Amino acid sequence: MSVPCFDEMNNGAGTPRALYRRIAKWLETSPPGLLDSRRQQAEMLFRRIGITFAVYGDKEAAERLIPFDLIPRLLGHDEWRRLEAGLIQRVKVLNMFLTDVYGAQEIIRAGVVPADLVFRNECYRPEMQGRRVPHDIWTHIAGIDIVRVDDHDFYVLEDNCRTPSGVSYMLENREMMIRLAPDLFADHRVMPVENYPDALLATLRSVAPPNCASEPNIVVLTPGQFNSAYYEHSFLADKLGVELVEGRDLVVKDDVVFMRTTEGHKRVDVIYRRVDDDFIDPLVFKEDSVLGAAGLMGAYIGGNVTLANAVGAGVADDKAIYTYMPEITRFYLGEEPKLKNVSTWRCREPEALKYVLDHLPELVVKEVNGSGGYGMLVGPHATKEQIETFRKKLETAPDGFIAQPTLSLSTCPTAVANGVAPRHVDLRPFVLSGSDGVRVVPGGLTRVALKEGSLVVNSSQGGGTKDTWVLETDAAAP
Repeated sequence: MSVPCFDEMNNGAGTPRALYRRIAKWLETSPPGLLDSRRQQAEMLFRRIGITFAVYGDKEAAERLIPFDLIPRLLGHDEWRRLEAGLIQRVKVLNMFLTDVYGAQEIIRAGVVPADLVFRNECYRPEMQGRRVPHDIWTHIAGIDIVRVDDHDFYVLEDNCRTPSGVSYMLENREMMIRLAPDLFADHRVMPVENYPDALLATLRSVAPPNCASEPNIVVLTPGQFNSAYYEHSFLADKLGVELVEGRDLVVKDDVVFMRTTEGHKRVDVIYRRVDDDFIDPLVFKEDSVLGAAGLMGAYIGGNVTLANAVGAGVADDKAIYTYMPEITRFYLGEEPKLKNVSTWRCREPEALKYVLDHLPELVVKEVNGSGGYGMLVGPHATKEQIETFRKKLETAPDGFIAQPTLSLSTCPTAVANGVAPRHVDLRPFVLSGSDGVRVVPGGLTRVALKEGSLVVNSSQGGGTKDTWVLETDAAAP
């Protein structure tokens, strides 16, 4: 099924939009084989510095690279400011929602959000009920997945409030573009992203416990080298100038966290954790976990260490909660969302379930707690067998699913085997929330579905990435 979609480079007449005129000219005048040659250079450089990711269950996981496309994705100044304002509002609301559901629960008592969606959510942590986190900030680092379907509107596809990944690729992609296409980069006034580590460090410092030293000690907690995002953990620790630690490097004494060093124990004040809730403390969660540190939750609840993101923040990025975000925004702020949700059917509701079952070949069906492009049905691209399998799942456990229309995601020009062709894209901007305000680095990670016609951009499903250029003006001219 072919769905008309918004071409971000070309207007309806097939001529380049003003924003992309220099890109179009560059593609037109570049010698044959340039893009393929630069792609090979990028792959060699990425492999040399170790930018790989793992797909669990894949025998070649340790050697896999995320494909990088040399043709950048452009956003104009006004487009970005509109998107930025929506992102700031969105993350503010997410933090207000988390503060409320773990506190007074006013939104539940008001009947805006059903109680069972919170309390039966697998990411809900009763250990955090009634607890206040520093500055009421639960998701310090949020990744909000954005799509666009026309020249004006951006839509939120999903919220990532736990441990959003991909920022290392945003930064490395920019370095790669400057290295491999310096003339093209110089032709555009591109807003910088390289200050993201400084912004992240300032955010983490701002939420340090009040009883820590004047210069808080910050660490990045990783599950270890076999984790699919280990490169990013190491990369960020290096960029932040802080220690990368595993659970075995931490010890808790009298509800204070220390890091083992060659010079003895050193107190830790802020932990940027890339370890899921279930594994951070074997005394509270999974007792056989070796990825966290025994007693870490005691130190956290005692206010002696800050965890970013907060334990239990995953409630807010549940796909069922997502469907209530317009109502949640109105409840807390008394205003309309600046960023729209994608129309969504909650399969837990009988009328919605009936509609979804009657229209499965036309819809995208997702598991409420799914991620990475897994556990979903893309109706127009699915086989009859796959559709029938999902029909049985929906009939058996409808509460675990939502459905959305097959969006006509926008496309950007992408280098493919036989030249340049449009491919569907999304965007993951990264939003940082600290006691000193909200920061959004201009741009984000553009993910691209490299397979023709595919709408699945996840790297684990064969997607690639692009550099995202936010221009200082709404035209490409310097």
